[in-house]
Amino acid sequence: MMNKEVNDTSKSVFRRAFLIYLLSGIFAVFIVARIIRIQFVDGDDLRSEAMNLSVKYIDIQARRGNIYAADGSLLATSVPRFDVHLDLSKKTISEKLFNENVDSLAICMNGFFGNHSAEEYKTKLKSEREAGNRYFLIGRNLDYFELMELRTFPIFREGQFRGGFIVEQNDRRETPFNILARRTIGFVRENYFVGIEGAYDSLLRGTDGKRLMKRVSGNVWLPVDDQADIRPADGKDIITTIDVHLQDVAETALYEHLQTHEADHGCVVLMEVQTGEIKAIANLQRLEDGSYNETYNYAIGESFEPGSSFKLMSMIVGLEDKKFKLDDIVATGNGKIKYANQTMSDAHSGGYGTITVRQAFEYSSNVGISKVIIKAYGSNPGAFINGLYRMGLNKPLGLEITGEGKPFIKSPQDNTWSAVTLPWMSIGYELRLTPMQILAFYNAVANGGKMMKPMFVKEVQYAGQTVKTYNPVVLNPAICSKSTIEQAQSLLEGVVLRGTAQNLKKAIFPIAGKTATAQIAKSGSYTVDGTDYNASFVGYFPANDPQFSCIVVVNKPTKGQYYGGSVAAPVFLEIAEKVYATNLEMRQRDTLSDIDVKPANIFSRAKVVTFLYSALGISDVNVDTESENDFVRIMQYGDSIASSKPKFNGGRTPDLRGMTAPDAIVLLESMGIKPEISGRGRVSRQIPAAGTPIRSGMKVKLILKQ
Repeated sequence: MMNKEVNDTSKSVFRRAFLIYLLSGIFAVFIVARIIRIQFVDGDDLRSEAMNLSVKYIDIQARRGNIYAADGSLLATSVPRFDVHLDLSKKTISEKLFNENVDSLAICMNGFFGNHSAEEYKTKLKSEREAGNRYFLIGRNLDYFELMELRTFPIFREGQFRGGFIVEQNDRRETPFNILARRTIGFVRENYFVGIEGAYDSLLRGTDGKRLMKRVSGNVWLPVDDQADIRPADGKDIITTIDVHLQDVAETALYEHLQTHEADHGCVVLMEVQTGEIKAIANLQRLEDGSYNETYNYAIGESFEPGSSFKLMSMIVGLEDKKFKLDDIVATGNGKIKYANQTMSDAHSGGYGTITVRQAFEYSSNVGISKVIIKAYGSNPGAFINGLYRMGLNKPLGLEITGEGKPFIKSPQDNTWSAVTLPWMSIGYELRLTPMQILAFYNAVANGGKMMKPMFVKEVQYAGQTVKTYNPVVLNPAICSKSTIEQAQSLLEGVVLRGTAQNLKKAIFPIAGKTATAQIAKSGSYTVDGTDYNASFVGYFPANDPQFSCIVVVNKPTKGQYYGGSVAAPVFLEIAEKVYATNLEMRQRDTLSDIDVKPANIFSRAKVVTFLYSALGISDVNVDTESENDFVRIMQYGDSIASSKPKFNGGRTPDLRGMTAPDAIVLLESMGIKPEISGRGRVSRQIPAAGTPIRSGMKVKLILKQ
């Protein structure tokens, strides 16, 4: 009996032991299987997850390339800004270093930032050190010179590994010339690409690098080591065709006339005839406070009914098809004509009577031009439209800059075509073009029929070396025959000599172009009260040897005149004269042999005076200065000329008479004086007078005369 009980006990113990061993074996197999899975199946993912919890890579932004004007002036650049933090842990900054320098560091921070007292800074530094803060914010958005000053402070001067000084760079895009061509220079924001910045973003942005960061207490991430960084590849630089001086001239002229006429917005484009290079492009819109700013690229993006500037296109189609001659007669009657249910009128009250086709163009007679086109194409309007298409007017220019407005030249198959479409199209209505597209066509006429693609960028550079060059692109080698081009050129010259732009005859060089005053439709009608207008002038100069073409558009002038000849043409003239005055090659075409070219009173830097006399071939003036940047005054006494080097008393206002506005502004601002300018030309008078003691916040008004 006893043996049986022993056997039963042994069996029970054996079962229990077997069960324990079995469960242990199963558990061991599970663990081994789990280890194998972790090691060989999930291992990479888990190791990556663990790594991400302690270290990670962040992007190091590449330096974005610069955008330059044609002369090397900086139009857009990335300015480095810096955020500075401090690793206050005792592992980084030793007790001895901290205790011996915390007082002087607090004093330096108080002097630099000034938003807390030295004692408050000291208390904050100590408390953050006790808390083990390894990422204490010192300052944000600091410039390079501020950063360099901070590096000289106690503790900070020991660098990152002994002084805990952590610097993070963030670039900010800036345009040194403020609003100058701002919309054409453009920007990139959240996949929104504007202007040159957007068009050439792939070249400008470069390739971002990587920086290894480690996590420390407080969930703060710190750079591991500069040696672990993957360096970024900086972006390439873009050299544009923009001339900063001409851009300033165009923008200033447009701004002044928009203000004078209280216009809604306007644009100017200046193009080099033979290459298509855009030398200046200005777009200004009136804001609620009455000021103007660059908010939209109207020259490229705004399609509008051009009005009379399109009459040139109509003339070229008819002349090329030999439908009429310029000396043919057209009866304009009393200046009114009815097409179907619409009446067309000339701007000139009472009409022009019976005139030639040439005169109809020069006087910008709506009745005359429309009658000529109706007579030629009334039975076959498709031939007229085909002529326009043949010259490429229905195709966009294909600009690299995004946002080009689509040209609209309707065909007879269009469901909006009506009995009045052809006559209205002939004078620039029921169709749409952008200012740039109109200018490209007129530029082709100036260029002997060769249409050039508007060009904004000349080169791509990297580290100062040219890596790519952009050559002029011909869109159409001949928009029409040579004989037609010659007739078109004579028409544009006639507009200035005898027609609607005779106010441009006063220029010292010949100008060719066309005025336009287009009504802006409201609710599909041009006859409602309070009609708005687009006033424009487009042409080229010098007419006998075209070098530059230009278009000026002024939208909705509300004060004074609204005609293209009186609103837009003066802007064109001002720009053309200043281009001519600063372009030595153009001036050298004129003879100076019979003109006394000795300037009377000049006050400028020595290098400017030397250049001027050299250009004029004058050698009898001695400009004796230590530096070419020294100012020199040239005075004329009868037939003799004398030079002197003025001395500036730092405590009194200088005598600025004879100076150009830029020179006077630079000199006054260097003395802490705010200049105010009125007029054009050189300084004639200043208020207060020269010799007045300089005081803080002082203003000096400069009155300029030509």
